[in-house]
Amino acid sequence: QVQLVESGGGLVQAGGSLRLSCATSGSIFSISAMGWYRQAPGKQRELVATITSGGNTNYAYSVKGRFTISRDGAKNAMYLQMDSLKPDDTAVYYCNALADSRLIWGQGTQVTVSS
Repeated sequence: QVQLVESGGGLVQAGGSLRLSCATSGSIFSISAMGWYRQAPGKQRELVATITSGGNTNYAYSVKGRFTISRDGAKNAMYLQMDSLKPDDTAVYYCNALADSRLIWGQGTQVTVSS
């Protein structure tokens, strides 16, 4: 079983930066891909970025060029560097892992961007 714990959310002004972390534990050898999703109030959860075990990345158009997803195998962690933040980026951010064909979710961390 894989467990995911997000951290690093908070309040930031527009144009600022935040770095989210997702700590993994448990059967981490079974993880084939990971990602970040977000859900704003009244909206559906949406993909932000994904990264495979081979390091291939994919980004939502709305964050491309501003956000960077990465993994650190030695630390069993995944990160989301968010730069040039906009008020529209305000949401609860969730990390996600595909492990043994199962989707595992963290509890989420709030990101609020003020104008």
